[in-house]
This record gives sequence, C-alpha cells and structure tokens, in this order.
Amino acid sequence: MEIQKTNEMNTLLIFYGDLLTEKQRVYIELYYAEDFSLGEIAEHFDVSRQAVYDNIRRTEKSLLKYENHLHLARDYYARGAVGEKMASYVAKKYPNDTQLADYMKQFIAIDNRD
Repeated sequence: MEIQKTNEMNTLLIFYGDLLTEKQRVYIELYYAEDFSLGEIAEHFDVSRQAVYDNIRRTEKSLLKYENHLHLARDYYARGAVGEKMASYVAKKYPNDTQLADYMKQFIAIDNRD
C-alpha cells in the first residue's frame, strides 16, 4: 500500500469520517489506519474480499469528493502554515507586544481544539 495514499486517506478520515456510514468508516479505518488486509477484514465480517474491496473504493471516492467540495483538510494545513509564519513575524518585529503575542497564540490554537 502506498504510504502517501495511506496518509491522505487517514487525514480525510479525520475530517470527514463522521459523514460515512458505520460500515464504511470501520472498513476504511481497519484498512488504512490499522493496516488490515482485505482478506482479514472480509474474514472478520464474514463477507467476500470483493465486497470489502468495493466498499473501500467507494468510500475513498466519497472522502475525495468531500475534500474536493469542502477543502477542510487543505484549508486546515494552509491556515497552520500561515499562522506559523505570522507568529514568527510578530515575534521578530514586535517582541515586546505581549497583547499581539497573545492574539497570535489564540489564533494558532483555534485549529488545535478538539
């Protein structure tokens, strides 16, 4: 399994997992996050390997469709990168401005809430 695709699917699962059915979420979590094989998943749920394969492929398409429409993952990482640049700039240009430093900490913390 390709590591880049695994990382992408795990990331999309974090953002869009709640939009999936329980079965879709479980199958794709087992396949990508837990590194189960198609055969292991099929055996565990007493279904065919082909059924697991089809479910995972449909789920991948759904996750990619959600991201293509909503851009939650892309925007999350973009905000993080800009936030880090802003924090660095503020620290260098305004080292004595504690109010601004506090605002920057609050801004960066927004995306780190659960």
